[in-house]
Amino acid sequence: MQEKKLDQIASRLKEKQFTIPTDLVGAILFFALGAFLFLIMPEQVSVSESDVVNGRVFPRLLFLLMMICSLILIIQNVSKLLRKEPVQTYTFHLLTEIKALLILGILIMTYLICKVTDLFVLGAVFCAVSFLLYFRCRKKSYYVITLGLAVLIWAAFCFGLNVKF
Repeated sequence: MQEKKLDQIASRLKEKQFTIPTDLVGAILFFALGAFLFLIMPEQVSVSESDVVNGRVFPRLLFLLMMICSLILIIQNVSKLLRKEPVQTYTFHLLTEIKALLILGILIMTYLICKVTDLFVLGAVFCAVSFLLYFRCRKKSYYVITLGLAVLIWAAFCFGLNVKF
C-alpha cells in the first residue's frame, strides 16, 4: 500500500517542472549578496581613522564591483525579456530535485549523527539503512550484509588499526 502511494506521488511530481532564467536569477541573488556584504562590512572590519587606506577599502570595492556587474546583467536580461528575445533558462524537474534533496538530507543526518554521538558506526548504520530504504530494497539479506559490513569495517578501523573517528 505504501509503495503504491509513493508511486502515485512520484508520477504526479514527474510531470511537474518549472523553468527559470538562470542569468537573471543569479544576478539578482549576487546583487543581494553583494549589498548584504557591503552593508555588514563596517561591523566586520575595524579600522583606525588615521589610516589613508584601511582594511575596508578592497572588500568594499569588490562588493561594489559585484553589485555593478550584477546590475548590468539584470538590465540585460530584463531588456531581453521585454523584447521577447530568448534568455538562458534551466528547467527544474521537481521529482529529480526532491530525490536529490532526500539524498542530501540522508548525508547531512549521517554527519550529524556521527558528530553528536561521537560514534561513526551509528552514522554508518543510519546511512546504510537509509539508502537501502531509499532504493526500496526488499531483500532482508541486503540489510543484514550491509549492516554487518558497516559494523565490521568500523570495528576493524577502531580496534584493529586504532583509528579514532
